[in-house]
Amino acid sequence: MARKVTLFTGQWADLPIEKMCETAAEMGYEGLELACWGDHFDVFEGARSKKYCEDRRKLLKKYGLGCWAISAHLAGQLVCDPNDDHRTDMFAPPETHGKPEEKRKWAIKFMKAAARAAANLGVKVVNGFTGSPIWHMLYPFPPVDQKDVDTGFKYFADKWIPILDEFKKNNVRFALEVHPGEIAFDIYTAQHALKAVKNHGAFGFNFDPSHLHWQLVDPVKFIDRFPKRIYHVHMKDAAVTVDGESGILSSHLDFGDRRRGWDFRSPGRGDVDFEAIIRALNDIGYKGPLSVEWEDSAMNRLQGAAEACDFVKDVDIIPSDIAFDGQFDK
Repeated sequence: MARKVTLFTGQWADLPIEKMCETAAEMGYEGLELACWGDHFDVFEGARSKKYCEDRRKLLKKYGLGCWAISAHLAGQLVCDPNDDHRTDMFAPPETHGKPEEKRKWAIKFMKAAARAAANLGVKVVNGFTGSPIWHMLYPFPPVDQKDVDTGFKYFADKWIPILDEFKKNNVRFALEVHPGEIAFDIYTAQHALKAVKNHGAFGFNFDPSHLHWQLVDPVKFIDRFPKRIYHVHMKDAAVTVDGESGILSSHLDFGDRRRGWDFRSPGRGDVDFEAIIRALNDIGYKGPLSVEWEDSAMNRLQGAAEACDFVKDVDIIPSDIAFDGQFDK
């Protein structure tokens, strides 16, 4: 049986939840990966009230949709970020704005509640970000000592292990979307993050090939390196368009600007080899949903997301249960 094809609602949080359900169903999706912002899923209410979660399930079912993951990217970012950046104020309540440690305390409370809310909703995975206290040290000038990096990973572990313990208690797993700006953004940093949290069973990855591709990291190698830690999959495409003037650091140009050295694309319209990815996912026995995270600044989102749904269903190869040459001696 083919995997479920779902739509991540993070880029659609401007739509009320029922309109989101109606729109996704019309496009052919089989479920939603609910964002924990807008009115799509209230983490604190979900942690407190099983009835709230039951009502969300009923609403999804009304439109023939399921849910296998929720996503808490925005709050998760605040757990480890320095939080003195005014841009992240929008991720937290107004009373925390301009108060880095207040934002962090709220975010930790939020992420623990997300584990309980997911359990009440009946899903096993919460996707999200971790933030990073050392992302600003990526380029080693001013000089960066390895001790600074080790201190950053220790800080990440100190903040996240208690959260992961809450996830384990609720039989839910946290899937970090490996992503620039996070504690793990490629294969080596993902290995370092796992080591930092002592290979905690509740910690794994939301595999998104687009963020690896534009960094020139092979997405298939990521799957092969972490076969037991791929807890969820995003289907998102990207194109590298370096032209001798702009590199992969994007030149402070907005998404959609054709001068950028890379950009996100609707699935099937970029450079990502999705067939190779599906074959690798089959090799590791991944049976979870394929969730479209739709981002393409040059394309209408309704057209793009509908097309993406069809593309993912088409590219999802069902593993064979026989050897094709096993019939030769019959």
